[in-house]
Amino acid sequence: MRIGFAGTPVFAASALEAILAAGFSVDLVLTQPDRPRGRGMRLEPGPVKVTAMRRSLDVRQPATLKGERDWAPIVAVKLDVLVVAAYGLLVPPPMLAWPRHGCINIHASLLPRWRGAAPIERALLAGDPETGISIMRMDEGLDTGPVISRHRLPIEPRETAATLRARLTVLGARAIVETLLRFDAGEPVDAEAQDPSAASYAAKIDRAEALIDWRADAATIDRIVRAFDPAPGAQTSVDGATLKIWKAVPIAGCFGAPGSIVRADGSAIIVACGNGALTVSELQRAGGKRMAVRAFLAGHPLSVGTRLGSKDG
Repeated sequence: MRIGFAGTPVFAASALEAILAAGFSVDLVLTQPDRPRGRGMRLEPGPVKVTAMRRSLDVRQPATLKGERDWAPIVAVKLDVLVVAAYGLLVPPPMLAWPRHGCINIHASLLPRWRGAAPIERALLAGDPETGISIMRMDEGLDTGPVISRHRLPIEPRETAATLRARLTVLGARAIVETLLRFDAGEPVDAEAQDPSAASYAAKIDRAEALIDWRADAATIDRIVRAFDPAPGAQTSVDGATLKIWKAVPIAGCFGAPGSIVRADGSAIIVACGNGALTVSELQRAGGKRMAVRAFLAGHPLSVGTRLGSKDG
């Protein structure tokens, strides 16, 4: 088959690697332009470009696909199927109709739940018991196309966005190879229309959502901590300085005013919530590194009764 691939981050690069490892050739790779990264803000390629260049694939990096002059040179390449995974650019209608088998998307949720940009974080914030990968035929809507297959994955009790994304990355790579093998074998690849009444939208994460409101219950705050690890990090403040919470466990009980520290020693910092408390074991001060509680307190002692900031400041 003549396969094209469109994607940018690690989630996509792993799928591209799996497609190549399965023996398929990839005739064209689309990925976003190089971005400034690191302390020096030097232009660096994304993971998909790194993979593609290592395999000497044809790489195109359009900044946009909005106009005909942007996509016309691309659709001149004959393809049987275009695989899309976390590409980051909207694929216009002329490109959707371009490959013989259309455009196939790897989406990190069980569609129609969590259509949109941040399905992993939204599943964690909502406390979903499971998520998964959907292989979908793309249409002009936002993740609204018919679904070829769904691959379920339980969400572990202490799952973070980082660990869940890693597991979904492996699952997505396996799922797209299974689909391409069916196309290659000439098997019928049916797709089922989504139920719009069951749809939910996974909006892009706003950094303001990472601000901890200590009036919330401990279980809710715990989900925020895990959903925003590694980015943007659940955030509060102490004495006017930003503080990020990276690892914590909720506990039940009544502990006093929300946001107040009720214990701070070498083993834990316990912060009262609206209901229950959060036992913090790893945190980070602005400009510093992620630290275990013992190391953090050695340089930044906290007293019982200190009040951590909230959305109200």
